[in-house]
Amino acid sequence: MNKTLLAATLLAAITLAACDRPAVVTVPAAVPGPAGATGATGDTGTTGSTGSTGSTGSTGSTGATGSTGATGSTGATGAGSIVIVTPPASAASN
Repeated sequence: MNKTLLAATLLAAITLAACDRPAVVTVPAAVPGPAGATGATGDTGTTGSTGSTGSTGSTGSTGATGSTGATGSTGATGAGSIVIVTPPASAASN
């Protein structure tokens, strides 16, 4: 088995060594030529006409004020609850 493996390895090495790799051909990039002459300047266009000044429109009148809504009903009276408000804590002194 070792002789078969050795023979296969040698045959593969000889086969791959005999292959001819094609040379890589690089095409040089195209170099642009010199710039051409500048063209003639075009004619200036005509100036547009100015429109006539129109009069300003009048301001519209103020719309009517809406009516006041109905007054809400009075809420129920409390049952003598006591609310205790605590003063804020004093800052600690050193």
